[in-house]
Amino acid sequence: MTTLANRIQYLSESETLAMSRKSRELKAEGHDVINLSLGEPDFHTPDYIKQAAKEAIDQNFTFYSPVAGYEDLRKAICIKLKRDNNLDYDCNQIVVSTGAKQSIANVMLSLVNPGDEVLVPTPYWVSYKEIIKVAEGKSVFIPATIENNFKVTPKQLEEAITPKTRVMIFSSPCNPTGSVYTREELLRIAEVMVKYPQVTIIADEIYEHINFIGKHESICQFGFIKDQVVLVNGVSKGYAMTGWRIGFIAAPLSIAKACDKLQGQFTSGASSIAQRASLKAFITEPNATPDMKTMQLAFRERRDLMLKLLSEIPGMRLNHPDGAFYIFPDISWYFGKSDGTTTINNSNDLCMYLLNKVFVALVPGDAFGDPRCIRFSYATSKEKLTEAAKRIKEALSQLN
Repeated sequence: MTTLANRIQYLSESETLAMSRKSRELKAEGHDVINLSLGEPDFHTPDYIKQAAKEAIDQNFTFYSPVAGYEDLRKAICIKLKRDNNLDYDCNQIVVSTGAKQSIANVMLSLVNPGDEVLVPTPYWVSYKEIIKVAEGKSVFIPATIENNFKVTPKQLEEAITPKTRVMIFSSPCNPTGSVYTREELLRIAEVMVKYPQVTIIADEIYEHINFIGKHESICQFGFIKDQVVLVNGVSKGYAMTGWRIGFIAAPLSIAKACDKLQGQFTSGASSIAQRASLKAFITEPNATPDMKTMQLAFRERRDLMLKLLSEIPGMRLNHPDGAFYIFPDISWYFGKSDGTTTINNSNDLCMYLLNKVFVALVPGDAFGDPRCIRFSYATSKEKLTEAAKRIKEALSQLN
């Protein structure tokens, strides 16, 4: 019998993908399942981006691409960072990967030795913890509360730093909470972290363009901390390009070179056609086409609708998310309640109850480091969201 490596046995399955799989199974059995578990825009990739991919095929971009990405794409990313974020990078500091997830894994594997500590504000995106496991690091979770809009404080961060701390990773706008750090909040964090030059910050900004409070703020904007920060972004969320699998880092040169070296042994360059499509996405100003405005307006309307509908359900404690497309309510009021058949002991029980009872798929908060909560993705139509909230309200009303 084959014995698998420890790293695989210790690794957990992505709970967002697991819930999506269970949803598909129920749907295949004929049930009307509303899946609010996956963080994927329900919009199609804009036509001008798809056209660029078609042209790339006709132009025979069908050979191996450079490991770090085509030079013109990396230059376009530098232009985008200057245009949209007022950040200055050289194209040698950019590494393009097969999605932002690979970008994060590249950085973590390049920086973390066995036993090194990684600061992870919670709630966090599900894969952070597992990528840290693969790197044989130790996650140090820093709890943020719904009372503080799920944002950690500089004091919490500083108290968590030890001589073993090597990396801090966070997202803004945040998956799963939708929270967005302000410029002032990021400045306060930067002022703490600059005192610890051995610590690298991984700033996950994949939801940059799904932001309801105006200009996106990056911790990289503070020159005194920039050399300690790796910015991670991509095309999946803001450009509705999840399946194209293109992410990138903008990093200090030494880290960029390390990621280039690592990626050269794992996957080499990302898809040549997807890179050409992404080039078109990045060189086009966000406000130059209606697509981004349409998506952002739709997500804002859906957020407002879901906040209204969920606020009408007893026991739902809500924050006010300012970005991404998630709501992360505290549902611990239901713990210990039962419908006579099923008893709700935790968020996983509640998610399974809702999936089996009314065929609405959500993700338990345990997956994100906060077992009191569940995650709603509102990346679907208002009609489905309204029906989902109706079903949930009815199912929860049966718990006493």
